[in-house]
Amino acid sequence: MDHRPTFAMVPTDAELRTVPRDLSYHPSPVRTPRTLTAEQVARFDRDGHLSGLRIFAPDEIAAHRAYFDDLLARVLATGGDSYSISTAHLRYAPVYDLLREPRIVAVVRDLLGDDVVAWGSHYFCKMPGDGKVVDWHQDASYWPLTPAKTVTVWLAIDDARVDNACMRYIPGTHRLGHLTYALNEGASDAVLPQSVAGAESLGTPIDVELDAGMVAIHSDLLLHGSRANTSTRRRCGLTLRYCAADVRAGLGWAEKGTVVAGRDRDGHWGDPPRPTGR
Repeated sequence: MDHRPTFAMVPTDAELRTVPRDLSYHPSPVRTPRTLTAEQVARFDRDGHLSGLRIFAPDEIAAHRAYFDDLLARVLATGGDSYSISTAHLRYAPVYDLLREPRIVAVVRDLLGDDVVAWGSHYFCKMPGDGKVVDWHQDASYWPLTPAKTVTVWLAIDDARVDNACMRYIPGTHRLGHLTYALNEGASDAVLPQSVAGAESLGTPIDVELDAGMVAIHSDLLLHGSRANTSTRRRCGLTLRYCAADVRAGLGWAEKGTVVAGRDRDGHWGDPPRPTGR
């Protein structure tokens, strides 16, 4: 089995410099939400995140956890690792289905508007005792997308607690725009190759503890990260990425975007079909 992502997980800085980008925060255009409350939409605009939203019942998430357990075993057997299952919706039908899950899309639509594209899916799985950290970063830094109107839905496959490295947010930092970062590509203990120095001087971090089947949603400009997993328990989350359909993608990334609500009015996104692989 080929576990490699179809697209590079992280473009190089040189590649990203070839893509003109608007990396300023764009508030939600939604004034009459249908699934979230108006207060939740206002809170997202203020804080850059929502958390603790229950999407899947315990039996539903248990079924997906069993699927992921099998998928991870297959990926490890072919030389991958617990972080290498990226752009999974282009290869695995169950992930494609999760990306298009109506209960998730309904929440995202209330933040991004009626026309929504889903373009990313990546398991971030910290194994027991995993010493790797995710340094403070903004997702928008990594992506050849403009304008910055993407949200990440972080679906808890396992219970996420402080000791097994739940995510951490610095609320309100999405409103600071794009921040300067340093590259740490040679760091053996870092999952991602960027770090924003002095991030904690910009706000007070919060821990985002979730039960399996819950989601947290954050802006692509919100500073976030996670510590090492010091526990004896795994912590897996599936990141699902959504943007407004009027976002433009460079470096070929439009080919992995599938329309999940409304329409792609000028046919920019590739809208790939459901894959056959499991």
